[in-house]
Amino acid sequence: MARLPVIGISMGDPSSIGPEVTVKAVTDPAVLASCKPIVVGDAGVLQKAIDFTGANLCINRIDAIDQAQFADGSIDVVDLNNVDSASHRLGEVSAMCGQAAFEYVVKLIGLAMDKQIDATVTGPIHKESINLAGHKYGGHTEIYAEYTNTSKYAMLLVEDDFRVIHVSTHVSLRQACDLVKKPRILDAIELMNDACHKIGIEKPRIGVAGLNPHSSDGGLFGDEEEKEIIPAIEEARKRGYNVEGPIPSDTLFPKAIGGVYDGCVAMYHDQGHIPFKVVGFKWDRQANNMRSVRGINITVGLPIIRTSVDHGTAMEIAGKNIASPDAMKLAIAYAVKLHHANAGVNQ
Repeated sequence: MARLPVIGISMGDPSSIGPEVTVKAVTDPAVLASCKPIVVGDAGVLQKAIDFTGANLCINRIDAIDQAQFADGSIDVVDLNNVDSASHRLGEVSAMCGQAAFEYVVKLIGLAMDKQIDATVTGPIHKESINLAGHKYGGHTEIYAEYTNTSKYAMLLVEDDFRVIHVSTHVSLRQACDLVKKPRILDAIELMNDACHKIGIEKPRIGVAGLNPHSSDGGLFGDEEEKEIIPAIEEARKRGYNVEGPIPSDTLFPKAIGGVYDGCVAMYHDQGHIPFKVVGFKWDRQANNMRSVRGINITVGLPIIRTSVDHGTAMEIAGKNIASPDAMKLAIAYAVKLHHANAGVNQ
């Protein structure tokens, strides 16, 4: 049997649902059977989450990975001890929590780059909190790119057999339109193709979205398709990729959800995120909360493995013990899967 990989998990914003879903995920028997989890965060905040969730769990505070015990009923925590418990409030945006969450991510990246852990999984961060702390990043993706010195990368969302990669992510819509350029589109196609190979799809079928309504209808509603998207698709075909498009997004995504495509290329953040969350997020009308929050985010192109929940911090329900850990468990499962794929291990 292959050894169980060591998966590092950043607990996310201390005032968010991140600590709660982390605690719930690392106590799941299926997670513990697949890997050795180590949490990077604040032990005091995690203890609060253990208390209000009623988890049968104790904390083993560690300073280094070789101090981890991986014992039943215990969670190994690289304790950065960077949250003031007297001023900490669940559900509140603050520079303190933004700074803490940023430090968890940077520490996690460093552990992976130093090969002390096999893969990284990230809990949700609050972009306003991060920026209040003075760190001007759009999100995890940009932090990972900078701290791993990676220039060619992309956000890949996965929920079951639905996969979508983005040409641009955390920029304004105006900027997103300006970033629809042939080289970047071609990069996204290549990264999607490579990602599909890593999860076992030998000949991926890739659909590329148009930018404009009806993919511009032959130039009636814009010229990005003619000038940038079609040339990128033609070049991708020359390189041997099985790619179609540009396809209007209101046609592309229903077909992809139906199994026509193994992966899609979205031109901007919301174009890809909306269908993804329609598939993965399930609202319970009677309970007036999310019954299930599935789907994960993978940053492709990095020298290390990074998967993440793709839901937000959900400050409004932090501490109420109603947050779903589904996405965190899936993110861990995909981190394990990608580790085994990189190591050439048959599961």
